[in-house]
Amino acid sequence: MSNDAFDLAAYLKDLEYLVNIDSGSRDPAGTAKIAEFFRQKFTDMGWQGKTHSFDCSIGPCLELVNTDKDQYDMLLMGHMDTVFESGTAKERPFSLKAGKAFGPGVADMKAGLLSIYYILSSLQREGKLNNSAICVALNSDEEISSKFSRPWLEKLSKKSSCALVFEPARADGNLVNRRKGVGRYKVEITGVAAHSGVDPEKGCSAIQELAHWILALHRQTNYQTGTTVNVGLVSGGTAVNVVADKAVAEIDLRICSLSEAQAIEKLMHRMAANPKTPGVTAKITGGITRPPMNPQEKTMQLCRIVESIGAEMGVNVGWTFTGGGSDGCFSANLGVPTIDGLGPVGGGAHSADEYILIDSIQPRYGLVKQLIQRLALPGRIADNASTGTAPTLTCHPA
Repeated sequence: MSNDAFDLAAYLKDLEYLVNIDSGSRDPAGTAKIAEFFRQKFTDMGWQGKTHSFDCSIGPCLELVNTDKDQYDMLLMGHMDTVFESGTAKERPFSLKAGKAFGPGVADMKAGLLSIYYILSSLQREGKLNNSAICVALNSDEEISSKFSRPWLEKLSKKSSCALVFEPARADGNLVNRRKGVGRYKVEITGVAAHSGVDPEKGCSAIQELAHWILALHRQTNYQTGTTVNVGLVSGGTAVNVVADKAVAEIDLRICSLSEAQAIEKLMHRMAANPKTPGVTAKITGGITRPPMNPQEKTMQLCRIVESIGAEMGVNVGWTFTGGGSDGCFSANLGVPTIDGLGPVGGGAHSADEYILIDSIQPRYGLVKQLIQRLALPGRIADNASTGTAPTLTCHPA
């Protein structure tokens, strides 16, 4: 089937089915329905399908391969979970309006998942995958930092010559070849409670100490280096007339290099060892949930292939550096050439206005189909570069 024969009506019908299934990260039954849809589709193509249950709190993760080999020419990644609560699909189901498709998870990233299937099924019918080894990995916990599926994704990445991630293309049409790393931390301060009017001197305020932490951490934001620190959640105290004996903060960190994260962690440990408020103690948990995705030369080679295909097809290819993380961060951190944003053009992710542009579906399908076809040929991008060990950080376990 040629790109001109792409069946948009069938694609939109399948997309409607997927979007109208609630599949939040903590909805195992919903994500299991999405997994079964794709497992059946690929099984019908003759692919081998394997489901993994990494934790009972999430749905299955799906591994699909067209080969008996243990090394892959490419790894295609996507996630089946969304950020939305159960019942959202019923409240605002899939809809089409003014050239856009709307619905929970339509861009992030059910359209991308569907594009993977449509592209590979078309190439297989055309006999273009006969000499290739491809693995498709679909997880169910990406929106909660892939906390259970990360080792599996890293294991598959190490076996792959390159990784293609089907998060949506940016609203301006750009693809993604660079992302910031993400860290999540919790600081728990323990002080001594006392009556704030009768004997405040007997208390040690956990809130007072936390205030020092908040100011010190926010001072670490440096837009020139790309480091941002946000204390996004705080809680503490029991009553207005009680010196607080407990205070908690949750921190979001975005970094361009792991060395920046190491510096922030060292600062937090110094503060825990040297409190500004006598009598308090601090406990730090958490760490880097996604390393930064920084393009290496082999990644740039892959980008140039995409650009050349785009030029041949009349599809403008641009690149975006974003502060949001994805599972592509894991493969890139292992030295595997990785590009992201290969799904249809979309925007409004994680909101009630989430959408994809309908007229972007077929051009992006065609672009990525040509990319995969080219990567499946002899002389494709260089062998797997992930022979080293990924950098690690020393931090308290989550």
